[in-house]
Amino acid sequence: MTTTNRWRALTRHNLFWPVAVLVALLLVNIPFTPDFFAIHMTDGHLYGSLVSIVLFGSPLILVAVGMTLVIATGGIDLSVGAVVAITGALTCSYISDRKDQDALAGVLLAMGLGLLAAVVCGLWNGFLVARMGIQPIIATLIIMVAGRGVAQLITDGQIITINSEPYKLIGGGYWLTLPFSIFVVAAVVAVTVALTRRTALGLLVESVGGNAEASRLVGIRSMRIKIMVYVFCALCAGIAGLMISSNTSAADGNNAGLWIELDAILAVVIGGTSLLGGRFSIGGTVVGALVIQTLTTTIYTIGVPTQTNLVFKAAVVIVVCLLQSPKFRAKVFGARAKTPAPATPPAAPAEPAPKMEVS
Repeated sequence: MTTTNRWRALTRHNLFWPVAVLVALLLVNIPFTPDFFAIHMTDGHLYGSLVSIVLFGSPLILVAVGMTLVIATGGIDLSVGAVVAITGALTCSYISDRKDQDALAGVLLAMGLGLLAAVVCGLWNGFLVARMGIQPIIATLIIMVAGRGVAQLITDGQIITINSEPYKLIGGGYWLTLPFSIFVVAAVVAVTVALTRRTALGLLVESVGGNAEASRLVGIRSMRIKIMVYVFCALCAGIAGLMISSNTSAADGNNAGLWIELDAILAVVIGGTSLLGGRFSIGGTVVGALVIQTLTTTIYTIGVPTQTNLVFKAAVVIVVCLLQSPKFRAKVFGARAKTPAPATPPAAPAEPAPKMEVS
């Protein structure tokens, strides 16, 4: 295989361009922050820009991983931001009512109630989509709108603050010198990859996304698969809600997880998963989420004015999506050269038919 063919094969890999953009964004920060890649240890904890990117990007990674499976079935989940708010509000509300907020049993029970509420939201979404046949964007829009109201009802429209050391570990604590949330994300991603790539579950999800009716006719319970992925997506959003509220030691029903659903969908698309359903990439989604978080960090690092940061973010996202388009790369970079067809030799002139002599 020649060098050119190897390069073409590398650039066609679904992770090449997301990783290339991620590396480019990281390098852009060096002129503005020379010690951007520096990692130092203070009080037994690792600190640095790279650690912060993974730390603050952990909730987005979790939501995006769940969103990946939903999109792979041809659906969409707009309710994850509201689920984040509901989970954080319910958990912090329960802890704040406890006399001893550091009691481990009370904290675990509060987390269980929050995650149970997230699972119920996922079951509702799955029921509307799979059983009732409602379009996913409409079915999940219900909780997206109503869920914020439910979260504010739980908090009475106020920001609930708590002071619980066990609960703070989830989103703001450290373990083995690293933020504890990194280990939570790594565990969720590892379990998801094991279930979808080491078992037949991944193929079932992709088949439902490719053609749900054909999958049903061959014996695949497509309705059950759809309900399962919506529950899993809501569960991931619930864990993200625990992280966000734990990191701030507060629950904000109005702003917690606001618009995280859009960033999650964008991370899935950047990672190479089609919105039409079918094949998906968990690794690509993780890279896409890191791209989004790195872009957010870069905006603040290089000093982009706050009134234009959304426009700047949108421009970078457009560039990333264009770079992933094979047609765009072929037109701009000449990824595939057209070889001229070999010239056809001219046909030999036909010999005249022999004349018949009449005697």
